Amino acid sequence: MISSLFNAKASNTIASRCQEDEVTRLRLRFNPFYRTFDRQEGTHVWLDGREMIMLSSNDYLGLTHHPKVIEAAQRGIAEWGTSPTGARLSNGSRAYHQRLEEKLAAFLGKEACHVSVAGYISCMSSIQAFAQKGDVVLGDKNLHSSIWAGLGLTQARAERFAHNSPADLRTLLSYESPETPKIVAFEGVYSMEGHIAAIPEILQATQDQNCFLVMDDAHGFGVLGHEGRGTANHFNATDQIDLIAGSLSKALSSTGGFVAGSRNVIEYMRSHSKQTIFSAALAPAQSYAAEAALDLLREEPEHLRRLWENTKRYKQILQDLKLDTWGSETPAVPIVLGTKERAYRFWQHLMDRGVFTVMSIAPAVPPGKDLVRTAISACHTDEDISRIADAMAFAARRL
Repeated sequence: MISSLFNAKASNTIASRCQEDEVTRLRLRFNPFYRTFDRQEGTHVWLDGREMIMLSSNDYLGLTHHPKVIEAAQRGIAEWGTSPTGARLSNGSRAYHQRLEEKLAAFLGKEACHVSVAGYISCMSSIQAFAQKGDVVLGDKNLHSSIWAGLGLTQARAERFAHNSPADLRTLLSYESPETPKIVAFEGVYSMEGHIAAIPEILQATQDQNCFLVMDDAHGFGVLGHEGRGTANHFNATDQIDLIAGSLSKALSSTGGFVAGSRNVIEYMRSHSKQTIFSAALAPAQSYAAEAALDLLREEPEHLRRLWENTKRYKQILQDLKLDTWGSETPAVPIVLGTKERAYRFWQHLMDRGVFTVMSIAPAVPPGKDLVRTAISACHTDEDISRIADAMAFAARRL
């Protein structure tokens, strides 16, 4: 009897769908994702016992193994234990959250800030908390999935404008009533393409259009602007962007996310964001690590300088090999191969030469833009970059 019940359960439609899914079958066959490393030291990782150079990490400033960051994380655990074991709304708020938020707000040039357990959560809340029925959200079509996920939890109407095209945004706005409340969402740096948002032109397009501007700056924070204060600072536009969301897991070498804005806006979000209200608070070690990394942005500017020196040298290597980098302007550098087959072969050739990267193929990228995503770090040594150059030449010759 028990056996027959089990067999009936195993044959249900959704279980069968999981078993027969073609995308999963191909992923498991070719094994490009969910690779598990044995250990890590700076920009070097070990995969199945083999040492490789990591060329797809978001550790832009190379602070993950900085002694001050590690010491701060250890101090956080010693002082507070491993977890706040609750949401900020109820029993999970701690003095270290408030301290980090005050530092982030001051660094970004905003009145207030809220930190969450993930950048994805923060970006979701930057839309979900504010968009209501009757509003329209105009988003760059290449926005991160976290923004679209937040929008999906609202009753607002969505419109997509062409990637990084203020002209198309202006056209869409021309169809809307000036009285309609509008949220315009874009990224400061588009991590898949390496593009910097055309913020001055976006500000011109949205002027006097009743727009609330939301920017996901996960890949611009710590990379652009004075001392790494982000894309808004880079364009001297901090006061004109209502909400800046981002991640603590890139330049700040921790985990978690943040949303920064005026005090009224942040307190409203704390009242209305499901992600904020129902998520457990950021753990002490991660908060302490992010705070230490934030301090280092001001105290040790050599990391940011080294990042851009490495970026310039790396891009020259790719340019000399005539590889398509999609016009990247930042340390996030795609190598566009055009088809998933070419992207897979290029990725595998780099693996063979001891360089670890990540593939992104349609529908994650537009058709014809299948690519290998790479990202340079301040922690890459001259020897690393020379080895990367050799691997790129090897892979390029075999295209």
